[in-house]
Amino acid sequence: MKTIKYLSYIALSACVLLVTSCEPDALKEEDVLVNADNVSEIIADGSLININTLLNTYMTEEGNFKSDSCLYRTRSTYGSLQLFSLDTLPTDGPGIYIRGRIATDDYGGNFYKSIVIQQVNDWENNDATIEQQCLRVSIDMGSASGLYHQGQELIIRCNGLAIGRYANQPQLCIPTYNNNIYASSATEKVGWAPGRIPSERFRNVAHMIGAPDKSKLVYETMTLTQMYSKYLSQYKDVVGARLLDGRLVKLTDVHFSGEYDNNGEVASCSRYKADGTDTGNPEMDENACTFGPTTKNVGYPQSRYVVDKASSEVIKSSKSVPATNAVLVSTSEYARYAYYYLPADKYIGSITGILGYYMDNGGHAPDGGEWSITPCNMSEILPECQAADADPRWIPAEWKLGTPQED
Repeated sequence: MKTIKYLSYIALSACVLLVTSCEPDALKEEDVLVNADNVSEIIADGSLININTLLNTYMTEEGNFKSDSCLYRTRSTYGSLQLFSLDTLPTDGPGIYIRGRIATDDYGGNFYKSIVIQQVNDWENNDATIEQQCLRVSIDMGSASGLYHQGQELIIRCNGLAIGRYANQPQLCIPTYNNNIYASSATEKVGWAPGRIPSERFRNVAHMIGAPDKSKLVYETMTLTQMYSKYLSQYKDVVGARLLDGRLVKLTDVHFSGEYDNNGEVASCSRYKADGTDTGNPEMDENACTFGPTTKNVGYPQSRYVVDKASSEVIKSSKSVPATNAVLVSTSEYARYAYYYLPADKYIGSITGILGYYMDNGGHAPDGGEWSITPCNMSEILPECQAADADPRWIPAEWKLGTPQED
């Protein structure tokens, strides 16, 4: 028996040694991140181009993916312009590379399975003569910021992917066919459109350069008046807006008006009074006075107006879409702060986020309501008013059943 016992100990020790010897080494920074000095090695088979060069070179109006048997969705055309398009990028030949820094963070739930990158060049040195360049990248990866942190620099090999427009927003993507017959206005949405790059494929073509550094992201700080003055020529210009979509901006001296866009008209949000009705309840009322109430399973981002500090609570007595004194703040109904009440108009501060131009229906002429700004997190919404020494101080409050909304 003793001999058997000793043999058992020997066998067990051997197993422990075997398991220990097979244990993988811990990942080191150099195993995941590429040193900036080695960038030339990554692009050795091709060339590095700017984001706008990529768009101007490869993104056409009609797209190269369109044929009589392979159509875009039916509502994609506005006159001679395509709001939805696909241009496939060369698979063979020299490598096509772009370099950018991740500007988004999906922790707040507002950038699900997508990132926005900002061109890395002298723009980071605050050279006012260089225009900001940004691009949306669609990735089929939940919680993408767990790997691709805000401020992380990337070099992406674009060969074999596609440049497309989804609702007029340019993005790096792959072609995807939408045949969701249960969608709202489904007959208008069936067809080819930009889709998400599979996560494994993206990990193979995206190289992370150095450690993340959010401080190197550059935001254009301006008032609403300054923003519309700078971008006035593109305000209703479908083509011109494409190169402005995705830009990083910080709008100052704004407050929420308690209003939303109702198919081209401004309407007041519903306040929750806990009177036994569904009015103002964000679980039931899509017009509730919160950032992102229910869309009743339709799934579009909810938008609420901010106006400059000189504007009254009501944007215009005519209730028409405003010209240059307001812009929409876009929030996903799945955002962490979707059911938080909008701050009252007395709270004046800044909104930081991604500038967007979203036009998904060519049957309607643009009226300016296509513009929006999308924050990543609650911390980018009126941070000055949330500070402990703010007067008045805004303390964000989430909707609660049975508790009336405070003024």
